[in-house]
Amino acid sequence: MPHPKTERTLVIVKPDGIQRALIGEILKRYERIGLKLVALKMFVPTEKMIEEHYLLDSEWKKNVGEKAISSYEKKGETPPSNDPIEVGNLVVERLKKYMTSGPVIAMVWEGAHAVELVRKITGGTEPRSASIGTIRGDFVLDSYQMADTADRAIRNLIHASGTVSEAEKEIPHWFGSKEVISYKVPHEATLYDDDIHSIIR
Repeated sequence: MPHPKTERTLVIVKPDGIQRALIGEILKRYERIGLKLVALKMFVPTEKMIEEHYLLDSEWKKNVGEKAISSYEKKGETPPSNDPIEVGNLVVERLKKYMTSGPVIAMVWEGAHAVELVRKITGGTEPRSASIGTIRGDFVLDSYQMADTADRAIRNLIHASGTVSEAEKEIPHWFGSKEVISYKVPHEATLYDDDIHSIIR
């Protein structure tokens, strides 16, 4: 079995994160917990790339449509459609417009429980309800209400893989195998070695 420290996750700093000059703050949050940055690049993605990203999971469009419909109903509002696929298509169109509006920074982070920890540090999808202390809870005030009113995607700074299997699909979509680098850093010994008594000589 591979060591847990080899788990990897995809993180994308979205266009609003770059426009807000939060790149360094975002990287610092992940780095200081002990995760290792193993890939990074900045570019403007195409609409095709964004659509393919969100449809790597064949059930994603249906699931996000169902969640959106439920959200409308909880607020006492009428959804644009009762068909989850139709609503999912609207979400995809909003995301394509949002994610291609400017440069993004795509990254791969590596370390034990990388997927879970990045999601915890990043915070809930809706910044308005994200916990204080998370990136979204500390730096964004957007809400589903504002996004729906403006017919746009919610601006929440970051995409982070939701599960290990999701990360395993997403990373090759954004990076070639030679773009993800395996290397060592000194603090890994403190985090992962079975015995750290060798600190004292």
